[in-house]
Amino acid sequence: MNYQAAIFDMDGLLLDTERVCMRIFKEACAVQNLPFHEDVYLSIIGCNAASIDVIFRKAYGDDLDRLHDEWRTRYNAVVKHQAIPLKEGVIELLEWLKAQGTPIAVATSTAHEVATKKLELAGLAKYIDNLTTGCEVANGKPHPEIYQLAASRLNVEPQHCLAFEDSNNGVRSAVAANMMTFQIPDLVEPCDEVRQFGHAIVPSLHEVLAKLKTA
Repeated sequence: MNYQAAIFDMDGLLLDTERVCMRIFKEACAVQNLPFHEDVYLSIIGCNAASIDVIFRKAYGDDLDRLHDEWRTRYNAVVKHQAIPLKEGVIELLEWLKAQGTPIAVATSTAHEVATKKLELAGLAKYIDNLTTGCEVANGKPHPEIYQLAASRLNVEPQHCLAFEDSNNGVRSAVAANMMTFQIPDLVEPCDEVRQFGHAIVPSLHEVLAKLKTA
């Protein structure tokens, strides 16, 4: 496997954020006396803020503004002050890549300020050579722009990058950028369309590390 850099999604891949975020969204719905549409919520995973707004606006209409304010206030109270638990195998994989001299980037749909704080609180900032976020691109995932930008900042061609994702939208983005893609599913299993991409689908980053060591 000929790779020169590794680019990671963050939420649901490095950090066990998705369960925390969904729990807080359900709480916000209850406080605002609004229904929790689980199918709608799961469809936003891997999207940037603009895409999330479009999807939620269709489901909640004019109620979205007060729901979003409630959700954001509760979410920031957690993620800006508490370390989100790491996903299984994160440290081992990052330590190994660093030992190999492999540049590491994060390409996340999360806003830059919040992403930086999450990585710092989780103790991961020291591993990351570059952070590229959804607010820095015109087209969010599943468009390949965020992965292309992350690769360019590492001065590595996309086809020589490993990409690590949990969501279907994230995988679409990485594959469209022509990266060697690993999917480690979190809340949402790979759909049939995504499975046909032929990328590696593994249960945890421990298995990713084992594959890289034997590649």
